[in-house]
Amino acid sequence: MEIDHEALASAIATKLGIEETPVRYKTGSVPVFRFGERVLKLFRPNEERYIATELAVLRRLHGRITIPTPEALDTGTFDEWHYLLMRRVEGDPLDEIWSDIDPRSRVALMRSLGESMAQFHAVPTDDLDDVASDWPAFLAEYRPTVRKKHLDKGLAERWADQLDAFVERWYVEDDRRALLHTEVMRQHVMAQRDADGWRLSGIVDYEPSMVAPPDYELASVGVFTTCGEPGLLAAYLEGYGTPWDESFPNRIMAQAILHRYGNLKWYLERLGDADGATTLEALAADWFKP
Repeated sequence: MEIDHEALASAIATKLGIEETPVRYKTGSVPVFRFGERVLKLFRPNEERYIATELAVLRRLHGRITIPTPEALDTGTFDEWHYLLMRRVEGDPLDEIWSDIDPRSRVALMRSLGESMAQFHAVPTDDLDDVASDWPAFLAEYRPTVRKKHLDKGLAERWADQLDAFVERWYVEDDRRALLHTEVMRQHVMAQRDADGWRLSGIVDYEPSMVAPPDYELASVGVFTTCGEPGLLAAYLEGYGTPWDESFPNRIMAQAILHRYGNLKWYLERLGDADGATTLEALAADWFKP
């Protein structure tokens, strides 16, 4: 039976004493509604682990990093659906306002994002059982099947045939562990303009967060935030405190290939094939330039 998500959100809001009219956000893998200055996120009956992850991360991050994060206000279950009520962060998603932001401000925003993600990755990870991941086990399961996983998503064989050797050359083993967002993209990063110009005003959506090597974060940053635009990745890395080196494009590409939601066919549709590039190294050089 099809669920009326708006009716469900309204019923939960009534239970919580919320009187505002719901407005559904356009994007998102789960239904999310705005009620004035509060946001209600719904999770299906079998998605307990996602809400547990998001709640744990929101509580751990609150007040610890410069960029605002939603404050968790309430959580519970209604008609077998799980819900999370949060205080709304200000601003609009970057993907909706990107064309309004001038090039210099885009660079400044990416530098600020790098600074905030460095703080994010420095947050203690103790007692985050709902977020912890077994990274070696993930790699052991995923790496041998990476070619098939991308082929199954429609990737052409001429690219799929390069994947295993590319990852072998460019994936760097890393024993560091940090709390990661894992989907740092323009849809999840908020900004607003005031008298002093553009500033970041929030980062949202933590259900896919995990504890893993910090370079894993670069996959979503490179593919979905900086998107090959000159100057943006270098600004992000400067803010993060990591100096650029010539291996960065290939290292980021390796992380993007190994990402649990990795989809090279989709990346090619989004970022292009670099004027007829025939190797993954050539794609990486174009997509992840400084």
